[in-house]
Amino acid sequence: MTQTIQFDLVSPEQKIMSEGVAMAVIPGTEGDFGVLNGHMPLVATIGTGVVEIYRENMNDITDKIFIAGGVADVTGDQCTVLAEQAINVNDIDVDDINRQIADIESDLSSITNEADQSRFHKKLDILRAMAHSAK
Repeated sequence: MTQTIQFDLVSPEQKIMSEGVAMAVIPGTEGDFGVLNGHMPLVATIGTGVVEIYRENMNDITDKIFIAGGVADVTGDQCTVLAEQAINVNDIDVDDINRQIADIESDLSSITNEADQSRFHKKLDILRAMAHSAK
């Protein structure tokens, strides 16, 4: 049997997952990284992307969770991901995401404040990545 690592994924709204897994692949800002039992201690910033969970073995992805930023704290037997936003890929409503994208794009032309434009562009990037991950 494959050794497991305790994996906890928490968003501001809720605890998404807390269980032993064979491996988790996390979208770090410097590239994706896999976490297994016995991993060296590490604290890493997380980008926008999909966390892939392998529950029983390292051949089959059992869960995909879209995250938008955060931090991962890894020890030899535990990995905790604190995500700014997290949603199971299976729960993403692509039609709703596309409507949100269209709404923001139409509103963007009327925004003159640079800080607001930057915030809207960041939101667009996250929504587009979310829609892409659901395909």
